Formats: sequence, C-alpha cells, structure tokens
Amino acid sequence: MAKEKVVLAYSGGLDTTAIIPWLKENYDYDVICCCIDVGQGNELDGLEERAKYSGAEKLYILDVVDEFVDEYAVPCVKAGAVYENKYLLGTSMARPLIAKKLVEVARKEGATAICHGATGKGNDQIRFELGIKALAPDIKVIAPWRLTDTWKMQSREDEIEYCKQHGIELPFDASHSYSRDRNLWHISHEGLELEDPANAPNYDHLLVLGVSPEKAPEEGETLSLTFEKGAPIALNGKKMKASDILKELNALGGKHGIGIVDIVENRVVGMKSRGVYETPGGTILMAAHEQLEELILDRDTLSYKKGIGNKFADLVYEGKWFTPLREALSAFVDVTQQYVTGEVKLKLYKGNIIKQGTTSPYSLYNESIASFTTGDLYDHHDAEGFINLFGLSLKVRAMVMQNLDKGSDK
Repeated sequence: MAKEKVVLAYSGGLDTTAIIPWLKENYDYDVICCCIDVGQGNELDGLEERAKYSGAEKLYILDVVDEFVDEYAVPCVKAGAVYENKYLLGTSMARPLIAKKLVEVARKEGATAICHGATGKGNDQIRFELGIKALAPDIKVIAPWRLTDTWKMQSREDEIEYCKQHGIELPFDASHSYSRDRNLWHISHEGLELEDPANAPNYDHLLVLGVSPEKAPEEGETLSLTFEKGAPIALNGKKMKASDILKELNALGGKHGIGIVDIVENRVVGMKSRGVYETPGGTILMAAHEQLEELILDRDTLSYKKGIGNKFADLVYEGKWFTPLREALSAFVDVTQQYVTGEVKLKLYKGNIIKQGTTSPYSLYNESIASFTTGDLYDHHDAEGFINLFGLSLKVRAMVMQNLDKGSDK
C-alpha cells in the first residue's frame, strides 16, 4: 500500500532540510519538497541534490517570478499598500502565492498534508495557513515548530546533530547569522544586533542588495518610469515586463542606497519585532507611482484611497489575501487606476528620491488656474462667497459660544 504524501515548503536551508527526516520518522509520509522561486536568486543552487539526499521523494522548483510581480507586487503598488508607514510588505505579499502553489502541487500529487517551517512566534505561519485554508480547507497543515512533543530541536546545533543521526551530512555550520527572507521585491534581516532596538544596525555586515547612503556615489542618477493604468511598463523609455523593470531598479536603487528601512513593527501574534528591510526597486516604484497619482487623482479619491491603502496593507500583512474584502479593495483600486498613465522622472542620490518632473495626458493640474497669473477659469471674487459658505457652520458655532459667554458674565 502506497504511503500518504506530504508537500513540504522547502527553502533548502537547515530548518526545512531537518524537517524531511523528521516527517518520515514521525508520520511515515513520502515527502514531496516544493520550492517556490519568487526571485531569491542563488539561494536555489543545489536544492534538488540536497532534498533527495535528505530523503525527499521528489522536488518541485516552480518559477513564479513574473506571477509574483504582476499579480501580487504591482497590485500593492497600485494600492499604495505600506504597513505602519514603512514596511513595503516584501515577505507578506509573497506568502499567499507560495501557499497557492503548495496547494496546486498537493492536488497534483494527491497529498493529504502540507508542511511549513515557520516558527510559532512569527507572522508567516498565519500567512501560509490562511492561504491554505482559503484554497484547500480539507488539507491538513503540519507546523513542526509548534509540535514540541515531537519536534525537540531548539537550535542550529540540534538540527545539525539530528541530520547526522539520520545519515545526512551537509555543509551547514552552527554559526548564527541574520535570519533573512529574500525575493525579487526585497530582503529582510532579523536577529544578531537587531534584537536590541538600542543597537544601530551593522550595515557594513548586513546589507545584501546595495550600500548605505553614506557609501553611495557622490553623483546622483536620473531615471524615468512610464506607467499605464497604474502599472509600470517602461524604464528610461524602454518597454519591458514588470519583473525586469524591478530587477533594473533593484540594481540602481541598491547602488544609491535607496530603500533601507529599520523598523520595529507590530506582528499579528501580538509582539513587537525589529528588522531591517532592503527594498531598493520597490521603494522607487512606490515613490514614482505616488508622484504620478498626485497629478491625476482628484482630491476626494486621493484622500479616500490613502485609507484603502492602509487597510489593504493590513490585510496583506495578516495573510488575508484570499478574502472577499481584499478582492473588493483591489476592485476599488483598479477603478482609481484607469487614468494613472504617464511618465515620472526621478533622481537617485544617497538614499534620496528627488522629483525631476511628471507628465500625463490625464493630468488635472491646470497651469491657467494654478498660476499666480490669474487665467480665465478662476475669478478671485468667487473665493469670498466660497469662504463664507465653507466656514458658515464654524461661524455660527462661534456666534453661539460668544452669546453664551456674554450670558455667563451677567
């Protein structure tokens, strides 16, 4: 009789490698490893050999970089989704796609369970499992780090020893480094000196995608981005797919120290967590998109959309991508983006993004009205009547309070 199968979200790191023999030992499953490529680069090197050597029956490596950028990152850009005013959601926006692909592989393989290596303290366990519940409520989820009766490993040393006991000799060492998550949008760093908010980040040791602003070139660099309906379609006049634009912007932004954020954020599970995020290309895209929107969107829509963006960010951060509310907010955002088309010019200089001009056929900026030299569309005399009506309720209240004060003086 064939064994039941489990699909393991596999990164190739020590944690998920140790999970392979642990699953076989405690569940007697056939382990199907699945690595979702969202742009983590050379982290994928040697994965197939490592997975099978560690006891996996099979390894899937799924390249979903374009899908990640087009269907998850760009919608967040359109929404202006930023968590707690700083975090551009790099890890958060990738997790629902990973969950979706894990479910697809589980269905293809006829697996009865999905396993992930997220800890019991973090947000990722929530994001993975909400995605799986939304797409495959019948599939069992195994989270080893929460199963303390059978998962006894509490350190890298424990995991290395466990692998050795099961005949798995791999080039892992017990030295502790930053805990990182990388995809095409960003890389996050946690741990070491960052665990104490009183410590400054050791940027010389920490940064991967670029340099600190202090070490950026003395000369700035100007670029142009073209958007169509809120989505980036060209860089410096050259049309390319969004993922290629992001790759180019990552290189440019990293070179000039763009998009480095040190934040203490509020995790979904209730604790505060400190991390440093590098999001060079994403930061440039967000800034350019915002610059274009301020030229095109009317006052009421722009104001209301800021609140929608905050709620959108909360939903993404909390792992609620596959929900009716997120879908409804995306529908609203898409309507606001119908005319967000145009070109944005920016200068990158030592961590700063400096405006260099914006053009759009749908611009609501009218020089004839806005100029200090009054045009035909604006009559200064109209302002007096507007102010009288706009401030009427304020004036009425002041008159009432004034009369009450006079009465109390008698």
